[in-house]
Amino acid sequence: MADFLIITGLSGAGRSQAADTFEDLGWFVVDNMPTALITKVAELVTTPGSETQRVALVVGRAGGHYDELAGALVQLRKTGRVRVLYLEAADDVLVRRFENTRRRHPQNAEGVSESIVLERDLLQPIREIADVVIDTSDLNVHQLRDRIIELFAKNEAGESMQISVVSFGFKHGIPLDVDNVFDCRFLPNPHWVDDLRPLTGLESQVRDYVLNQPDSRQFLSKIDDLLGLLLPAYVKEGKSYLSIGIGCTGGHHRSVVLAEEIGMAIRRRGFDPIVNHRDIDK
Repeated sequence: MADFLIITGLSGAGRSQAADTFEDLGWFVVDNMPTALITKVAELVTTPGSETQRVALVVGRAGGHYDELAGALVQLRKTGRVRVLYLEAADDVLVRRFENTRRRHPQNAEGVSESIVLERDLLQPIREIADVVIDTSDLNVHQLRDRIIELFAKNEAGESMQISVVSFGFKHGIPLDVDNVFDCRFLPNPHWVDDLRPLTGLESQVRDYVLNQPDSRQFLSKIDDLLGLLLPAYVKEGKSYLSIGIGCTGGHHRSVVLAEEIGMAIRRRGFDPIVNHRDIDK
């Protein structure tokens, strides 16, 4: 059975870099794919004798043809596994990228900022049906490549659902690409303990301080109970990717400790999550 991937998202968010990565992973990649031709490609791939099994289609400016793309996805799902990868970034980051490259935004509104807002609105229906969303605001080309390999190469190894857990600091913004967000700012902050301030949640002193707080274990127990409900339900519904965010103020201490603990709780339930700490070095 063929494996289809639709790569889409905001202009400047990294569609071309993602396409290059999938090509390196052995996928057959078609760039700038018109939505009207998606089903034709599927027919060629599923023809008896075809050796092409993994096809990535880069669809740009798809928001203006949502009905057409939605119909194409329905047809694709009759012929093989279909996933949608959506790439996005913060508006100010996209503005900087266009200014640095001096490229014209494809929406061609009055200015770059206005074009980004217009495209984001047009693509919102596509984002809502995406299987995985990657926020590239803080990622360079190499980090985006690593992120894609983490998610897709590992998922292809046979896991029913790839899970990522990310710690972050609310003062740096909530990650755009998480499905579930937990807030641990109610716990005492190690930042106000002189000996702990220069350390991170990866070090035992901070871990012990956070986990010895009266509410920490109860908080983790409640999350574990929720995971016991959600993870089997997500698998049953065919979800391929799940991203969980846990935030504190700066992303150095409490959220790091709890992200590691949540990762271990998920492993106890038979999954192999990826745990990242977005803001630990900020």
